[in-house]
Amino acid sequence: MTFPATRMRRLRATPALRALARETALLPADLVAPLFVTHGEAARRPIASMPGHAQLSVDEAVREAEALAALGVGGVILFGIPKTKDAVGSEGYAEDGIVPRALRAIKRSVPELLLWADVCLCEYTDHGHCGVVVNGRVDNDRTLPLLARASVAYAQAGADLIAPSDMMDGRVGAIRRALDESGNADTPIVAYSAKYASAFYGPFREAAESAPQFGDRRAYQMDPANANEALREVALDVEEGADMVMVKPALPYLDVIRRVKDRFQVPVAAYNVSGEYAMIRAAAERGWLDGERAALEALTAIRRAGADVILTYFAKDVAPLLSRSER
Repeated sequence: MTFPATRMRRLRATPALRALARETALLPADLVAPLFVTHGEAARRPIASMPGHAQLSVDEAVREAEALAALGVGGVILFGIPKTKDAVGSEGYAEDGIVPRALRAIKRSVPELLLWADVCLCEYTDHGHCGVVVNGRVDNDRTLPLLARASVAYAQAGADLIAPSDMMDGRVGAIRRALDESGNADTPIVAYSAKYASAFYGPFREAAESAPQFGDRRAYQMDPANANEALREVALDVEEGADMVMVKPALPYLDVIRRVKDRFQVPVAAYNVSGEYAMIRAAAERGWLDGERAALEALTAIRRAGADVILTYFAKDVAPLLSRSER
């Protein structure tokens, strides 16, 4: 049929018609909120480059988790700021470290909320790299046992999902074996499979106090120019036992999300990272765009590209808007 019989605007005329024809659904349960946990009590230390977010003591992290659960947000992922750092990131796998303490406290208070535990050493090492450094380079194989220890410690403290973000080769297999041997065979692994060496991580490094003290992470995180390589990374992680895979960042890599979703029959997560959040917040504060609409549009695009789950700093802000749209 040709114009005027076919008029695409008919199904755009009212909010009800637009909702009827909407192809992509976005719900609070699809979102995971990152939390930065630190030592102390009643502590909320604002993160300058991420307005609205703060480093939280365990008691404050519990309150934040309770508020997120009440909004219907699907889960939280924890990042730890240790008391002290050393060359091998000891607090990152200590059973009494900051993340296990927070996991136990949140699980007691909000048992229905899914708890994700990020597994990496960058926050805990004095050099800021994601693994053990030997002769100025990150030693892949010496790092694997430490990541496995951290994963077991987090699972035993109450983590529902283990999410290794270090980008060491073989870490999914090492973590899967360690979880199975420690009686945590039912704990899923969400692998940061396609994690790019991105400029969009800047605010996170302030929040987690994890900037590398020398060099950069391009020797183990992915080259932003590569997409086929991402498919190889995902295939290897799935073969090693990953239950879900992740693309990070999200918005500059929507094409990668779609290719991963189309190729692999596994759930796909995408991380709407700190720089993506900070750009929208900064522009909104200056009146350059509508922050709420921009956040919702960005998250919808990530979902439309194929993400089943979105890790995002917008979770608390947009959950009430999404809940209202359901009605």
